[in-house]
Amino acid sequence: MACPDNDYSFITLTIYTSNAMDFASLMSAQIAKAKPTPKSETPQEVKPSKYIKRADVEAQRQADYAAEQKAIEDARIARLDKKRKFEEDEAEKNRAREEKRKRLAEESRRLREEEEEREERIRRKRLGLPDLPPKEKAIESGDATPAPENDIADEELVQKLREMNEPTRLFGETHNGRLRRYRKLAGLDATGKPKAVMYPGPIPTTLQPVPEADMKVPDAVPKDNDARSFLYRQLASYFTLVLSEWQVSLSLRDEAVKTSSSGKAAYSAMVQARDSMVPLYRKLEKGDVEAGILGPIVEIVRACQERRYVDANDAYLRLSIGKA
Repeated sequence: MACPDNDYSFITLTIYTSNAMDFASLMSAQIAKAKPTPKSETPQEVKPSKYIKRADVEAQRQADYAAEQKAIEDARIARLDKKRKFEEDEAEKNRAREEKRKRLAEESRRLREEEEEREERIRRKRLGLPDLPPKEKAIESGDATPAPENDIADEELVQKLREMNEPTRLFGETHNGRLRRYRKLAGLDATGKPKAVMYPGPIPTTLQPVPEADMKVPDAVPKDNDARSFLYRQLASYFTLVLSEWQVSLSLRDEAVKTSSSGKAAYSAMVQARDSMVPLYRKLEKGDVEAGILGPIVEIVRACQERRYVDANDAYLRLSIGKA
């Protein structure tokens, strides 16, 4: 028969061992729960590597550079397009303004010529001279049909204006008006020949000036054509000299004198005298001054050059009263 004490000890040891194993298992389970999850088990928390390949860096740099260059090129093209459009708009505006300016200048020239023609008719009527011949009036106004040998075909005329960078046609412009505009731009006369040189002065003229020492006119009108042509140059040169000195003397006055009523009247008298002599200049240029007028003019100028101003005034009165 077994010893009861030994049985008790065995039972006690068995119970203790069982409890110890249960406790160890329990502790192991608790420790396992408390441990963090390995990185391999949580891929969503994997941090990126702080090291980047050099090839990736270079590729990214090249991509950024290409994008930057493309943006710069796009901006440059946009600026060029904007500049080109602005220049085209400005060029179109300038063309429109130039055409308008030329149209207004042409209209102003026509009105001025009509006014000069009207004044010439009044002067001729006052002096008892015959009126302007119809042909002469038509040529001066530019409305006469040019002679066939002096005309230019419309296609050729348009081409010539285009080569001069001028408008080929203006609103309401006829062929004769276009031909007249071309000849004016090209410096040609009504026959298509180069115009004479225009010499500056109070009244611009094509008559070549002569030195002051050669301005003294003869006592009588010469019969020779060459001598008469030189006389026309002498008269125009003397009138230009007198008008120039008159203008200079008026410009040298004090400002108070210029703005006074008498100063303004003196300036108006000079302007009126200058404008009244324009038709005479044109006659001298053409060489068709009537003998009944040319003789007294020579007498007046001769007296002025010799400082016989009373005689010059008397000669003027005889001319004006005799032709009234």
